[in-house]
Amino acid sequence: MRDELEIVLFTLKVAALSTLIITPLALGLAVLTRLMNRRLRTIVESISTLPLILPPTAVGFVLLDLFSRASPLGQLLDRAGIAVLFTPAAAVIAAGVMAFPLMFRAFRTAIETADFRYFDLARTLGSTPSSAFLRVILPLSWQGLLSGVLLAFCRALGEFGATILIAGSIPGRTQTLALAIYDHVQAGRTSDARILLVFVVVIAFTAIATSEVLMRRQQERLAR
Repeated sequence: MRDELEIVLFTLKVAALSTLIITPLALGLAVLTRLMNRRLRTIVESISTLPLILPPTAVGFVLLDLFSRASPLGQLLDRAGIAVLFTPAAAVIAAGVMAFPLMFRAFRTAIETADFRYFDLARTLGSTPSSAFLRVILPLSWQGLLSGVLLAFCRALGEFGATILIAGSIPGRTQTLALAIYDHVQAGRTSDARILLVFVVVIAFTAIATSEVLMRRQQERLAR
């Protein structure tokens, strides 16, 4: 049981850290797309959604190529003495990349459905665009934004395909819940796999249920 708890804690850390990293990126891109013209917005949104559509192993292959020593980025990191591939950092990167589209789409919807009349009113009262956004739009959108964070966290929690390619499944180092369940099943340790399955179902169900409640409340508020 101790090993299972360590895997659960490591997976929670990976999911939480990846979600924390992509949150400001997704929020910034969601705001920028609202200011873009239709053609540019379509291009940006399509690119941002690709990890959601492509096979996770394809995304993992791209990341593997990006961080390999043969790539310019890999060479730069190597000179700086920074190792990424097959480290916990690789698991965080894979989880973040795969969870980003869900968060971005949820953030975009939350911001676009906010009542910008209050934003315009704040601007007429002397607030700067950034101040009006922080003080008006974010409070109006917080339920949808939090829902996006929870959805991204759940996606990061269950990430498998990209993670196994760039982080591997190293017990005690990069092995997450999804990878451990797969390894246990392959080794015939189905009882251990069931224990991990219970953990992941409980965590994911709690997060998704909370997300659904928040989204429903925001929809009800918009319908008033």
